[in-house]
Amino acid sequence: MVPLMSLWMPILLAAILVFVMSSIVHMVLGYHKTDFKPVPKEAEAMGALGQLEIPPGDYMMPHAKDMKELQSEAFVKKYSKGPVVIMTVVPPGPPSMGKQLVQWFIYCIVVGIFVAYLTGRALGPGAEYLSVFQIAGCSAFMAYALGMPQDAIWLSRSWTSTFKSMFDGLLYGLVTAGAFGWLWP
Repeated sequence: MVPLMSLWMPILLAAILVFVMSSIVHMVLGYHKTDFKPVPKEAEAMGALGQLEIPPGDYMMPHAKDMKELQSEAFVKKYSKGPVVIMTVVPPGPPSMGKQLVQWFIYCIVVGIFVAYLTGRALGPGAEYLSVFQIAGCSAFMAYALGMPQDAIWLSRSWTSTFKSMFDGLLYGLVTAGAFGWLWP
């Protein structure tokens, strides 16, 4: 067993490598450019939604307050007619990714802490690189990728986008595994 505090270097290096890898994935490779489609008649849609002054948050329409309403004839009719929309409204203003990038880096550190915990409980000091790589990589992949299908299943997110994000999770798992394997005590 390896104490969590002795794994701070691979935790930090893994977070940095995942952060850099995600930047390469999104800014250089570009395969996520097709994840979102433009709304037809965007100006009209933005104008109509803007007039509603919807506060930031997650929304669904039509919306049923409970299972009874969900099964009502009126709701089924609205849902069948459409449009059916699941959307997230963010605060307006100039595009800025600073907050999201900070949150992403913190998340990468948290994933690294859990990877360190699991790998440190499974293996002792001096464990072979491949053993560390396998456990750290698998647990990092689970953290970065296996939650993605939930949005495809329950929120109707595109399976193509989901699989691309899961592939990202595989890349993040591999660089995390490499960091832990290299710096394992």
